[in-house]
Amino acid sequence: MTSLFVSHGAPTLALVPGLAGPALSQLGTELPRPTAVLVVSPHWMTQEVQVGLSEVPATIHDFRGFEPAMYELEYPAHGHPSLAKKALSLLDNAGWKPVADAHRGLDHGAWVPLTYLYPGASVPVFQVSLPANLDSQSAYQLGQVLAPLQEEGVLIVGSGSLTHNLYEVRWRDNNSAEYAKAFSQWVREAVLENDQARLINTLALAPHAQRAHPTTEHFLPLLVALGAAGPDARGSVLEGGIEHGVLSMDSFIFRNA
Repeated sequence: MTSLFVSHGAPTLALVPGLAGPALSQLGTELPRPTAVLVVSPHWMTQEVQVGLSEVPATIHDFRGFEPAMYELEYPAHGHPSLAKKALSLLDNAGWKPVADAHRGLDHGAWVPLTYLYPGASVPVFQVSLPANLDSQSAYQLGQVLAPLQEEGVLIVGSGSLTHNLYEVRWRDNNSAEYAKAFSQWVREAVLENDQARLINTLALAPHAQRAHPTTEHFLPLLVALGAAGPDARGSVLEGGIEHGVLSMDSFIFRNA
């Protein structure tokens, strides 16, 4: 079984692929074809966990101030209501009190990386929201609860950003900040060493963690993917580089034979 953490960075990744886009495209050709993709993204945060049941989820352009071409992009994937209902059941049985949303579309945390991973919107997609009160341990537990969906052929994707300090973004300067490099390297080493305890405690232990993530929502999807992979999963790195000075675009693949 395989789960992913993908760094989607700025929405402009959809038009400017950098290193991350081709790496995701290559990965999409190598992975077994999933029945559906389940995405947990920081751009759908709710009080209680919610599950999108839309049969044809709309492409949500949930950003402002970008070039007009960004708002013309569409990712017309089908949803998968029957598998989404199984996610609801798993969450309900685990005591999470999930809520169904029959109309939720795909936010850019979902459709931007999927534009590369599965171009042509050829694989059904549904989303599970990120509960607003989630912490590192409960994010890992959320992944554990959703993990049985992998037996149905579902690819579980946590979409976020390995570093995400928008206060320090330098749109026209690609000189990488030292703190972003140090934090990213620390996490990369923990992934490659399969040290799940260290990863779960990243925000408390990693160098410059608070500066790399002034808020936690773009990091927690990594722990959802980790939890879905299981305790014996082995991690590998998908190189993404650092964009706009501070946005680390590395992604991670967690495989459990």
